[in-house]
Amino acid sequence: MASVLVRIDDEEGDEAQRTTHRFLSGIHRPLTEELTLTELKVRGTIPPALSGRYLRTGPNPVAPDPASYHWFTGDGMVHGLAIRDGKALWYRNRWIGSRRNAAARGVAPAPGPRRGSSDTVNTNVVDLGGRVFAVVEGGSYPVELSETLDDQRYDDFGGSLTGSFTAHPHRDPLTGEHHGICYDGQRPNEIRHVVLDASGTVVREAPIAVEHGPMIHDCAITARYVVILDLPVTFSLATHLAGGPLPYAWNPAHRARVGLMPRGGDQDAIIWCDVDPAYVFHVANAFDLPDGRVVVDVCAYPTMFDGTPGGPDATSRGLERWTLDPATGMTVIRTIDATPQEFPRIDERRSGQRHRYAYVMATQSDRRFQSASQLYKHDLVEGSRAVHDFGIDRHPGEFVFVPAYDNAGEDEGWLIGFVIDAASDTTELVILDAHKFEGAPVATVRLPHRIPPGFHGNWINGGPAS
Repeated sequence: MASVLVRIDDEEGDEAQRTTHRFLSGIHRPLTEELTLTELKVRGTIPPALSGRYLRTGPNPVAPDPASYHWFTGDGMVHGLAIRDGKALWYRNRWIGSRRNAAARGVAPAPGPRRGSSDTVNTNVVDLGGRVFAVVEGGSYPVELSETLDDQRYDDFGGSLTGSFTAHPHRDPLTGEHHGICYDGQRPNEIRHVVLDASGTVVREAPIAVEHGPMIHDCAITARYVVILDLPVTFSLATHLAGGPLPYAWNPAHRARVGLMPRGGDQDAIIWCDVDPAYVFHVANAFDLPDGRVVVDVCAYPTMFDGTPGGPDATSRGLERWTLDPATGMTVIRTIDATPQEFPRIDERRSGQRHRYAYVMATQSDRRFQSASQLYKHDLVEGSRAVHDFGIDRHPGEFVFVPAYDNAGEDEGWLIGFVIDAASDTTELVILDAHKFEGAPVATVRLPHRIPPGFHGNWINGGPAS
């Protein structure tokens, strides 16, 4: 049963224009409705222990201009599916109520403090101190979301956040703190290490001097360090002056380096390690070695934003292990798997500690960031890779790991994510048994529409509202 809340009708001419843009056509076509679905078809058996919501966000522009649109800057839309007692209770999708989005839809924007002119939030959904936030990097304050996604409020963590935030705050499971490296295009000579305590209050904003305004999408933590990826995608005045909505570009003049900042230390204590020029959107995990070196597992690219406008323009060179030596300031790169892939995730209870498994989405070598039909499970101890193949013209997104119970072992649990069926223009929420990774799903929840490829999300534990 669907109750349509808002619909944005497309003119035929606008739709024809959209087909010329690779991130506005095909499976990327934006949704035009906010839906509430309460009669969801389930195949298989949803594990009774799963009680909560799977939330994921991504760009879903209301009225994009194909001539200037960039995938990373589209209006945010959050998708949620609630599960309890082995049942799929509801699916909802809601636009984030930015000023631009609200004006285009003729509704009131979400309340709360703004930071600067851009309040688009479209990159991740995270639990911070028991509250759920949609987050973005380099600009807007986060947006707190109610359980049903209907109520939204921009929030600077009670006034404790003074600058921009990050799309990837990493929770230390040993302390409950969240760490992020935050940048701001209007402050090209400085980034910040931001720490939230277990209650979701900012307790540290430490400045770090940089050059050229690097775009730092992700970071990592270990027991000893915060890992800073200062790589050659930087603020581009030429792109900005040309009207590009994402004013960042590949900069071969920028020194590629990775910083090891002691936890609690200042910028003078950072140990910088040189690395061959590359770009990294996402880190699987990082950990300390007994001999003092640091391991960082990443999905790397040879370049980024060095060609075709509108979105990522390079093919992933696969999953790599970067080993940083603070004694020499050097980085050794080892290829774990050269197959194009993205969105690496681990059992988050291992964040900052040695991990064995990584779950990664396969990407198409000729489509630049678009999902292929497979999900990979890497055993980093055995050096093996298992493959779950969803079938022809089926496109999984990022899958998240959910432990089967509190003290479950690593890889003892489920993997959850959305899979698009391009032929039928529909989507399934798929639940896999991580131990039986290559086997049939434990359960699927069918949605009668296509959810466009997005970015990130998480499983939020807790009984959902009915």
